[in-house]
Amino acid sequence: MTLVRIGDHEVDHASYDAKADVLYLRAGAPREAADTVGTPEGHAVRFDGDGEVIGMTIVNARWLAEREGKVTVTVSRGLETSAEDLAPALAG
Repeated sequence: MTLVRIGDHEVDHASYDAKADVLYLRAGAPREAADTVGTPEGHAVRFDGDGEVIGMTIVNARWLAEREGKVTVTVSRGLETSAEDLAPALAG
């Protein structure tokens, strides 16, 4: 088990493909992602049904770490609301 912390997220499984320079990170046992989101940096973040991060794929991991001294993974999720919920604000 390898503990890796990325921002507020901690993963406990890591697998590194040195030839491709891709780092695969996973939190807990393997499971199906409910959603996978690409990041502006070209990485992928996997979420469970509750919106919790369950895994990440970091592209060019070693290259970025050595060049930048860090690896950035921008995790942003869209926020949405219904027309019904917006109606009071739009009425005014």
